Amino acid sequence: MIKVFYKPIYIFRFLNYIILMNITLIYFDFPFWRAEVSRISLFLSNTEFEDKRITSEEFQRVKENGVLDDGTLIPFHQLPCLKVNDTIIAQTGAISRFCGKLANLYPKNDDLIAAQIDQFIDILTDITTLISSTQVENRDTDFLKSINRKLSILNKAMNKNNDFVVKDYFSIADIAIWSFMCWLTGGNIASVPKDIAKNYEYILRLCRKIDNKDIIQKWVNKTFPKKYNRNFY
Repeated sequence: MIKVFYKPIYIFRFLNYIILMNITLIYFDFPFWRAEVSRISLFLSNTEFEDKRITSEEFQRVKENGVLDDGTLIPFHQLPCLKVNDTIIAQTGAISRFCGKLANLYPKNDDLIAAQIDQFIDILTDITTLISSTQVENRDTDFLKSINRKLSILNKAMNKNNDFVVKDYFSIADIAIWSFMCWLTGGNIASVPKDIAKNYEYILRLCRKIDNKDIIQKWVNKTFPKKYNRNFY
């Protein structure tokens, strides 16, 4: 049984707050985990939002001036970015926590569970930074060893006795790992083999579980490119 994080006394007040929000999530037209965690959280929460997807050409202008072509301010000149009414939120962690709360995928009143979830987001960020900061010509055997070392650490840290990574809570950490591994095993990263996850039992078990959820399949069929491979099987 999946636990929820909100006490009944807060439900009506919180749902009323959701209704009043005008939300736009801004990222590229690609299912990269940094944005997918929040996109899927909003989708699961049945929150109406604009899934604004910009071109790489527009992003080049954003990097220069910190503003979208429509005038929207982009703090730190980076994506993803979330607009909630007139408030702009930047950075993957902040956005995913906000959206996760809307879907009951991130706790509102349990700091310990929140910290456990955050640590998985952080290690995915570490691996992503390792990949993005290594030039293609420098991606040798040591590069792959570094990625595998991180994946081994992640695999060992996962909950071996429960369905999800943090006890029995379905959280943004589970979605983040699934989405990250979609990217990592998709065959789109230079020098990273599609079967890189083959030896990581607990990572694969989680990814298959998330991948087989009806609501996740609905999102995949609605938004993913038709040839976007996920090598979990």
